[in-house]
Amino acid sequence: MGLTATQKILAKKAGRKEVKPGELITCDVDLVMGNDITSPVAIKLLNENDRVFDKDKIALVLDHFSPCKDIKSAEQCKIVRDFAKKQEIKHFYDVGRMGIEHALLPERGLVHPGDLIIGADSHTCTYGALGCFSTGIGSTDMAAAMLNGKVWLKVPSAIKVTLKNSLPEYVTGKDVILTLIGMLGVDGATYKSLEFAGEISALSLEERLTVANMAVECGAKNAFFPLDDEAKMYLVVRGACTKQYLEENAIFPDEDAEYDQEIVLDLSKIRPTVAFPHLPSNIRKLGVDDIGKINIDQVVIGSCTNGRFSDLCEAATIFQGKKVAKGVRCIIIPATPEVYRFAMDQGIIEIFMRAGCAVSTPTCGPCLGGYMGILASGEKCVATTNRNFVGRMGAKDSEIYLASPYVAAASAVMGYICSPEEIL
Repeated sequence: MGLTATQKILAKKAGRKEVKPGELITCDVDLVMGNDITSPVAIKLLNENDRVFDKDKIALVLDHFSPCKDIKSAEQCKIVRDFAKKQEIKHFYDVGRMGIEHALLPERGLVHPGDLIIGADSHTCTYGALGCFSTGIGSTDMAAAMLNGKVWLKVPSAIKVTLKNSLPEYVTGKDVILTLIGMLGVDGATYKSLEFAGEISALSLEERLTVANMAVECGAKNAFFPLDDEAKMYLVVRGACTKQYLEENAIFPDEDAEYDQEIVLDLSKIRPTVAFPHLPSNIRKLGVDDIGKINIDQVVIGSCTNGRFSDLCEAATIFQGKKVAKGVRCIIIPATPEVYRFAMDQGIIEIFMRAGCAVSTPTCGPCLGGYMGILASGEKCVATTNRNFVGRMGAKDSEIYLASPYVAAASAVMGYICSPEEIL
């Protein structure tokens, strides 16, 4: 029996010809990532004289509570700054250079096809959109990997997700992944690899990054997309690798690879989708399901899921010539400084400002209930983030509705949850 793409990568990194689902293996890592919440815990586990295994294969990003919101977060960031300086960490990103980690690392060319990347953040699975194996780990595993460059893993079995046809207008990758999570449930892919196949080019690369980002929300260990021409061009332009490297290292599953199940997603039938409180799987399809009129207090457009340039363009399409509804707060958070600059150059930031939006420096901020948009008791928020658990963005009785930038922006303009087709 052949191997899935994930199994091929893990076998190579374990120095073996093949691996089987359920096996425990030790693998070499290509990149270890941590942020201002998880890195201090890992750093404190190390001895004062310990040296990292490779200062060029560690990325530290101060993005969750940064720019620092209080003394405690400032102390957390200082621990990471001091460690990065002492260890001469090449890929250290602080305020001004910092972006949201899962948007920043691909942008900086740190993700390569065939890599094994681990990060002390659950949404590290994002990078699988670029043909690698990436997964979240805890701070203890991060500490060990920073020391010896290795990680132990259980080999996951896989679910094959075959895409066909193309998306309707105003429907995006966010709607795709919410639909898939609705089908699988929050635990339907627990410790499995979600491997995408079929007409993957029907999704833009940035949409694939969104899809891979939320794979963990149905329990998946990782997500994997094979490379197409758009992904290859992105990797070359970003300086991640050469065309020759791609020819030698691009990973594809064997034709006879074994999957636990196969799901066929007809993209043409997907509708604008919203995940209602308090699970990403609690979905409703706008224009299909009767949701009534749900008035909202806040909209957040950003995060590692939907803070990239294409996401801002989608939101700007809605906001052009319109205003945020009275009584609604709308916060826009470009995912990286580059995204922010490009949005300024293209006049998109001005569109947001004229519409009455607040535009923030890159930060995870409100997504995890950190700052820059905390919800009060009873408030409702439409967000392009990835989790809507109880109390995720503030008060325990507040509510988060997950949606695409199109739906989020349309809801901000109307003051209630609605499809973009209602106002365009």
